Amino acid sequence: MKYTDLKIQTQREFPNNMRTQGFGWLARAGYVTRENELTELGKHFISHLQNLSKDSSFIFPLSFYTNESKSTFYFPLATGDVQLIHCESCKYTERIELAKFAKPVGATHTTSWHFESPLPIEKVETPNCNTIESLANFLNIAKEKTAKALMFTRTSDNQFVFVVVRGDMTLSEAKFKNAIGEVKLATAESISKSGAEAGYASPIGLKDALIVVDDLIPQSPNLVAGANEVDYHFINTNCGRDYQPEIVADLVLAKENDACVNCGNKLSSQYSIALKTKNEFHFENILLALAETYHDEKGLIFPKSFSLFDVYLMYVPGKTINTKEKADEIYNQLQSAGITVLFDDRDERAGVKFNDADLIGCPLRITVGEKALQNGMVELKIRKTNENQNLSLENLITKIIEIKNSL
Repeated sequence: MKYTDLKIQTQREFPNNMRTQGFGWLARAGYVTRENELTELGKHFISHLQNLSKDSSFIFPLSFYTNESKSTFYFPLATGDVQLIHCESCKYTERIELAKFAKPVGATHTTSWHFESPLPIEKVETPNCNTIESLANFLNIAKEKTAKALMFTRTSDNQFVFVVVRGDMTLSEAKFKNAIGEVKLATAESISKSGAEAGYASPIGLKDALIVVDDLIPQSPNLVAGANEVDYHFINTNCGRDYQPEIVADLVLAKENDACVNCGNKLSSQYSIALKTKNEFHFENILLALAETYHDEKGLIFPKSFSLFDVYLMYVPGKTINTKEKADEIYNQLQSAGITVLFDDRDERAGVKFNDADLIGCPLRITVGEKALQNGMVELKIRKTNENQNLSLENLITKIIEIKNSL
């Protein structure tokens, strides 16, 4: 293809709104606009990636995380829109809202309290303690010794749903919805009707409530929970003795430094972008991941396996030789040999063309110049190594194919 047909517009400077290095290079090289919209060059690259995706292993040269089912691939990127939980040891990876972890049955401030025998329930006054933090501070206990209450209404049947997670945990909406379906926050009327008291709620003694608990709750004895009365809580509440849940499931979010569910090592948190989800590739994300991975201080360096063009062909105007005419001839020869070419056919200064060739990132650059032509040669540059060499016109196509295949 010809440079002018694609209307490529490169940039001398990085955009002011550059979010990442990769985006900056894509904008400078003319694959996307500063507003992150695909240009003609970018659209051709996306089509090229779509053709490559017929073999789903084409993204393997990129650094990525994948979940256990190997159906989803993520590229780590600090500005990404997907937060992952990842184990560097066993490579367990999952979106944070669905990630599993080895739950700490014991509290950090006591010793083996999960082996405690259930103690008698007792109602205590807890003035102005309508949050987990205020309650734990007032009673001088760890948040692990409290039960957090959350109340919803299931949209499918208007069922009031009372959820219990341990006070040091955070409910995962995704896990919760997977367990019972779509929900909305409970209204004050539905809370009151069930017998609960917002800020001081527990599942004890409720009416017409679907009780759902995180699977850590049955393993956590003698928790402090609301007494369903303002300024009062129960101490020593026990799931199974004081109330019976209808559903027990993994409901809480994993976080950085939690223990891996598979190997027990510490988990890390990593932002990323999705390259593939189930059977769908995200080609614009793949283009960004390529730019993040393959660039240097001059521009992009797309490897042969990904590059839209094998060769960037340019000419330098001569005084005694029509270099453009010779470049046109080489362009046709390369295309006939099945070599993909971006022909810079602009009547532009050599320095501009050299800079743009480096920006755009084709694996090979061929320069047709008067001095080399006088000796029956053209100049070849390998973009990855910045190595230059002169090639004879007599066996140019054969040599280009040989070099291309060696990359």
